[in-house]
Amino acid sequence: MSAYLARDVPSIERYIVNHLEYSLARTRHSFDRFGAYQATALSVRDRLIESWNDTQQYFTDTDCKRVYYLSLEFLMGRFLDNALVNLGIRDQYKEALLELGFDLDEVEAEERDPGLGNGGLGRLAACFLDSIATLNYPGWGYGIRYKYGMFEQRIRNGQQMEVPDFWLTRGNPFEIERLDVKYPVFFGGHVSQYTDRQGRLRFKWEAGEVVYAVAYDNPVPGFDTYNCVNLRLWDSRPATEFELASFNTGDYYANLEARQTSESISAVLYPNDNTDAGKELRLKQQFFFVSATLQDAIRRFLKRQRPLTELPSRVSVQLNDTHPTIGIVELMRILLDDYAHGWTEAWNTVTAVFSYTNHTVLPEALEKWPVPLMERVLPRHMQLIFEINYRHLQQYAKLCNNDGEVLERVSIIEEGTPKRVRMAQLAVVGTHTVNGVAEIHTRIVRARLFPDFCRFEPQKFVNITNGVTPRRWLLEANPALSAVLSRWTESDEWILELSALRALEQYADNPDLQREFHEAKLENKRRLAEYIQSQHGVQVDVNALFDVQVKRIHEYKRQLLNILGVIARYNLIKAGRHDLLPRVVIFGGKAAAGYAQAKRIIRLINGVAEVVNNDPEVGNLLKVFFLENYRVSLAELIIPANDISEHISTAGMEASGTSNMKFVMNGGLIVGTMDGANIEIREETGADNMFVFGLLAEQVDEARDQLRNHGWRCQDQRYQDAVAQVAAGRFGGADTYAELVHALEPANDYYLVSRDFTAYMEAQERVDAAYRDQRSWLRKCIVSTSRMGKFSSDRSVHEYAQRIWKLQPMPFTPSSITYSKPVEGVRDGPSKSEISSSNNNNNNSQPRQH
Repeated sequence: MSAYLARDVPSIERYIVNHLEYSLARTRHSFDRFGAYQATALSVRDRLIESWNDTQQYFTDTDCKRVYYLSLEFLMGRFLDNALVNLGIRDQYKEALLELGFDLDEVEAEERDPGLGNGGLGRLAACFLDSIATLNYPGWGYGIRYKYGMFEQRIRNGQQMEVPDFWLTRGNPFEIERLDVKYPVFFGGHVSQYTDRQGRLRFKWEAGEVVYAVAYDNPVPGFDTYNCVNLRLWDSRPATEFELASFNTGDYYANLEARQTSESISAVLYPNDNTDAGKELRLKQQFFFVSATLQDAIRRFLKRQRPLTELPSRVSVQLNDTHPTIGIVELMRILLDDYAHGWTEAWNTVTAVFSYTNHTVLPEALEKWPVPLMERVLPRHMQLIFEINYRHLQQYAKLCNNDGEVLERVSIIEEGTPKRVRMAQLAVVGTHTVNGVAEIHTRIVRARLFPDFCRFEPQKFVNITNGVTPRRWLLEANPALSAVLSRWTESDEWILELSALRALEQYADNPDLQREFHEAKLENKRRLAEYIQSQHGVQVDVNALFDVQVKRIHEYKRQLLNILGVIARYNLIKAGRHDLLPRVVIFGGKAAAGYAQAKRIIRLINGVAEVVNNDPEVGNLLKVFFLENYRVSLAELIIPANDISEHISTAGMEASGTSNMKFVMNGGLIVGTMDGANIEIREETGADNMFVFGLLAEQVDEARDQLRNHGWRCQDQRYQDAVAQVAAGRFGGADTYAELVHALEPANDYYLVSRDFTAYMEAQERVDAAYRDQRSWLRKCIVSTSRMGKFSSDRSVHEYAQRIWKLQPMPFTPSSITYSKPVEGVRDGPSKSEISSSNNNNNNSQPRQH
């Protein structure tokens, strides 16, 4: 923890003021609000680096096993507030900044959300890093330092527009550029053969392209602990900065093209892969970061001069979805080609190191790379994949008595024109453990996604339900409710042990607790209402029910079902139902740039909002908003203000979801299907405290069959009227929504919007009835929040550590470090000169103010 904690409060504030003034001098900015942010960030980073270096040195001295969490996304959110909260010094910085004339909340708003992730996959990775640090587990996160995020969403004329996410325009004071930590990453070329001194046939990859991976380190502090772990992100650089000879001979464009090709690898999160060039870039991204990470991990491991066969005793690598799966083959290549291991010895090492988290139940969403692309970009790896598959199929042929259909399903190579590499199958074959992220998801993984693997290797498949960190999603995002929770449980224990909130349940009927709970909710709703007015110019009633659905826009998440329900509600109001409960309906989320149907859904939501919000007959009974550019900082504003949240995916299609956990933690209730983590939330909070509707996962196939082959149609007049209005162009041009209407035809309604519509509307009627009885409603909310202990990411990470990674907590204290002489090799922590250089680099990338 910070040395500040040993001081009396006035001294702390004076110390911080002095340090802020010193930090400001380092930023070379005038002391405006952004200058105050830079100074505050550098001041906090100085504190972080101290514990960060000590923690890494302690891990090195104790020679403990570490986990390396590989993820293509880390949706970290703003660093500053999270660091202040976890270090326990936010109040002191708030007071110090006030003395200098600044409000901390306004200063924190100067920080841009890092463009390092997009959705639940990246946010889960960020929550896990927080929990790894807080629980004192030795671990690192590894990913890519994207210069631009996926895109910044703008809504123009109701439609999504994608603009570049220049999140690094003014630098990132929390990162440190590590020019001393860089590795070559190879692409293309060919494979040659030779005979070694022992007469064994060996292979050598003669690469055609070299790109360097340069490390950028980001300290991630734990809460109420000295431990501070690391998020290492790789930036791509050309192997040669500038070829003067080529330039002088007139080959200018070749020089520029080579440089741009190298730098494009870490340029954009999820480049569009609808083209061959886009597919190649995404494959290069994935190999780039896993290759650099494995080189880094092996260099660190070899400091102790041990054989690489002992790697599993000190290294566990977690693959967060299929994106890093090529790492299995890369480690195999390193062991075989660089260290001359035999096949069996190398394969046993590889499978003991890697484990794999699956995040989808949709077979079509599992990555498959064309074999010709793989042969061109990674020729040696394609050879190894063929060999891995050959040996794998030999083993399975014995297990299944040469059943050709089974062998076809479990093969890593999918037959076709062209053949494709199934990365999910490779992930299952090359790891020791595969885990799903919710109980229903894991059952589907076993029964539908990988049934043959599960039949012969059932012990490989386990469930670890996702969780979220209560530090960011309750303590930081919702200080009003956090104060109520601490006051009524008479402790802050819940911050580290969320199940301690169970003590709140005994007071669920207490009028004083209900009043304080309600006041905290109103405070959060007022903040969101102010934001809505600033963005849309519409004033909303904070006493209305706030109904929220914010997440990635996708047909299976069924924002279309929600907006059709809104249209039906609007029609009821127009028909004279002025006794309906006032409701503010809030949407948010991005559609992938190439996902036309998702973009049409956004257009429809905004078309409905335009009609409803400008209809004087409706008044405050119904308001609809789409909040653009959904991101972590916006989620921190929206989630605490929810009364209900919608998690209404087609049953069996959502792996887990984590936003549902955040909403209930923050005192809201769920309208949802029995899908993903909704099932376990209902088990914990109670059936009476969730508004469940719709088909079950086991009923979905039959329902689709009825729609396709038996002419089943939704007879609900509300549904028919809503669809007819959309088709007629009531909410925009009819041509705009033709494809949406076509997708709702019975034979095309794959996501069962029409089938679940009536049940959905009945659930909304139950919501209205329940909300009218505020005492009963508040009791439901209090009980639900008190029972959310299971859904802390601390529990999830602890299960990973015990069941998969085999890690022990390694809590660092200042007295526990020996400061032994560094072992030769790459240092984990930066030197003072590197920190200074990083400060200069950050400042030079920013416009100077005069």
